[in-house]
Amino acid sequence: MFLVSVLRYSCVVRVRRLPGGLSSIAFPAYLLLVLLALPLGGCGKDSDISNGSGPTGLRLPRLDTSLTRIKSRGEIVFLTRNSPTTYYEGRDGLAGLEHDMAQAFATHLEVRARFEIRDSLSDILDALKNNEGDVAAAGLSVTRGRTGEYLFGPSYQAIQQKVVCRRGGAAPRSVADLDGLDVLIASDSSYVERLVGLQAEYPELSWRETDEMTTEEILAMVWDKKVDCTVADSNIVAINRRYHPELDVRFDLGKPESQAWAMQPDARVLKGVVEKWFSGYQERGDLDQLIERYYGHIEVFDYVDTRRFVHRMKKRLPKYRRLFEKAAAKYGWDWTLLAAMSYQESHWNPRAKSPTGVRGIMMLTLPTAREVGVKSRLDPAQSIEGGAKYLARMRKRFDAEITEPDRTWLTLAAYNIGMGHIHDAQGLARKLGKNPHLWSDMAEVLPLLAQKKYYRKLRHGYARGYEPVTYVKRIRDFQDILEQQLRSVVRTPSAGSPG
Repeated sequence: MFLVSVLRYSCVVRVRRLPGGLSSIAFPAYLLLVLLALPLGGCGKDSDISNGSGPTGLRLPRLDTSLTRIKSRGEIVFLTRNSPTTYYEGRDGLAGLEHDMAQAFATHLEVRARFEIRDSLSDILDALKNNEGDVAAAGLSVTRGRTGEYLFGPSYQAIQQKVVCRRGGAAPRSVADLDGLDVLIASDSSYVERLVGLQAEYPELSWRETDEMTTEEILAMVWDKKVDCTVADSNIVAINRRYHPELDVRFDLGKPESQAWAMQPDARVLKGVVEKWFSGYQERGDLDQLIERYYGHIEVFDYVDTRRFVHRMKKRLPKYRRLFEKAAAKYGWDWTLLAAMSYQESHWNPRAKSPTGVRGIMMLTLPTAREVGVKSRLDPAQSIEGGAKYLARMRKRFDAEITEPDRTWLTLAAYNIGMGHIHDAQGLARKLGKNPHLWSDMAEVLPLLAQKKYYRKLRHGYARGYEPVTYVKRIRDFQDILEQQLRSVVRTPSAGSPG
């Protein structure tokens, strides 16, 4: 115990050690000033101040030891949940937007990142209140109710609550139209707070809540016609419409909201460190790259083609899966990537033919087929191996400094538009101050190849540069849908993270 004695007109104030191992050196000057400023009256006996309580009911600021605790134990604890928008185990280990940001922040602090998984949003917030974690990183929307209980870091993503129904089913166009519909939403989500706020204007508004299902599971129920409609964040909707293409957004529910990390109400020092780190993280473009990695490929949504893909994945893909697996293992690819690319090229039609003469399940040109030793482009086995081999050769032609996954996306773009145009675009990127090694930057530059003021100065001239950008997005989209479906065969799909 350390003792601070303030002798002022015979008034002695003792301050006890606070929880968290605070030492006398760490005792903040502002609290000493507060003690010195105590009223002269009421000092008939010694008074104790501990954890913010003072004499005559005076409330003093709690000592903030949040960062000290993190540093002393050498790790920061993040409270999160399994979901495709926050934290999950992917092909190459742990992944997710929240996971990657958390790891980056832990590296900045020079401590380990430990993730504590909770089943629901209420469990996460309860754990934060109970000091079971330092930061809640779980796709939390910043709402009026929550800001009264927690500190929030900077916004890293803007989302919009959407009213989602099934195509061909209920078709509400406004909040008033929800009257009489079976609307099911996740408990303890920001959706509840929004709907409660709307009841003053729409007293007939009603809905059901459940703490046994995630937003993603509820969306599946809407798709399966077991529920009329639900409310979900725009990022969750965007991901799940690819798995359930009949899901249809009817209208937006209120204004956009920000998502941010939540911290304990007295973690002011930690909040300040998060804000300073995030400012640099954003200025360097790291956040943009992260958003592009997890959401850049879902901007393109084609209801008809997505539905056809899901159907053909069940009917056609089994015939060729082993061929994709064999070629992928031989040339160092994920078989799901080759399958997704093949679908984009030919819809898994081994006899496909384009007006320009490319043919087969991988749509090889005749010169390319000859280069990789394919004698019959209509033979699925030869075509798939030839496509994988050619793609691997192109991947080796890029600078060694280009890392994954950017190297793969650039390789796919080159397969679509040609290496010459990719090199032109990389040169143009350098002139425009962009990074030619990052797909997020190249996706901005490639469409410029169709503009005269740019292509007339390039070695390979005009190109429909928007096509490889769409091409890569679609392949990533198809691969993600395929992998999601494969995971669902062996376990329940990852949960969506409600706001």
